[in-house]
Amino acid sequence: MPYLTSYSCALVTGASSGLGEEFALQIAPRVDKLVLVARREPHLQELAERIRIRHPHVAVAVYAADLTHATAREKLLETLTERGFIPDLLINNAGLGDYGEFATSEWDRLRAMLQVNIEALTHLTHQFVPHMIQRGGAVINVSSLASVIPIPDFAVYAATKAYVTSFSEALRIELKEHHIPVLAVCPGPVHTEFGDVAKRSEGSPGMPAREWFYVPREQVVRESLQALDRRAARVYPGWKTAVSAVALAAIPIVLLRLALGFRPRKNG
Repeated sequence: MPYLTSYSCALVTGASSGLGEEFALQIAPRVDKLVLVARREPHLQELAERIRIRHPHVAVAVYAADLTHATAREKLLETLTERGFIPDLLINNAGLGDYGEFATSEWDRLRAMLQVNIEALTHLTHQFVPHMIQRGGAVINVSSLASVIPIPDFAVYAATKAYVTSFSEALRIELKEHHIPVLAVCPGPVHTEFGDVAKRSEGSPGMPAREWFYVPREQVVRESLQALDRRAARVYPGWKTAVSAVALAAIPIVLLRLALGFRPRKNG
């Protein structure tokens, strides 16, 4: 790689699987300390052990927490401060989805998605950015290609990711004078547990993405870290995702409304 920025300590949320796990694996060679955060502690411990074996120089800390709760996030900051694990690279990867019509959704499910995708991401960034201003750092916010288009049957999720992308762009401008890059990662479909969790029941249909459109999670993370190193504002990993983003941005919203009105009615 032509760019290899190193960091003192990285924190990855949603690190127990999927993109979070891959971010932890790929960033480990470039840090002295690594904090893994997710709800499932056994998965985190297994990942931590793999990283310790591959990279003995890295001090790995595991923190099992439900980020929907503000108290858990505040306790995380307290614990990291006590242990000297304040991150100068924050990777806000944790996210939830809900695939189905808004009218038939469960409020508790939607509330949890809002709390993780928006509130937790914003809260953690607010906790750690002041430290970065003092000593340097960077922020990666995992958004989605869904952030550039209102998606029926995925309405709230797409709206939360629109927030993430917009917040990242604005925060980047604010932190430019402090030389702190902020990157919005906007992947298309990736084979992770996300799709299964987003389904409302075992028999309900999955998200209508074609197999050829999927991008390997290794590629998503690799291109994301390369984009961070060159201080890009946003990245759409995979050329098909990037082309789709450009095409969507060029289509007037009135035409998008018409096109999306003819979507497959899998949840009607």
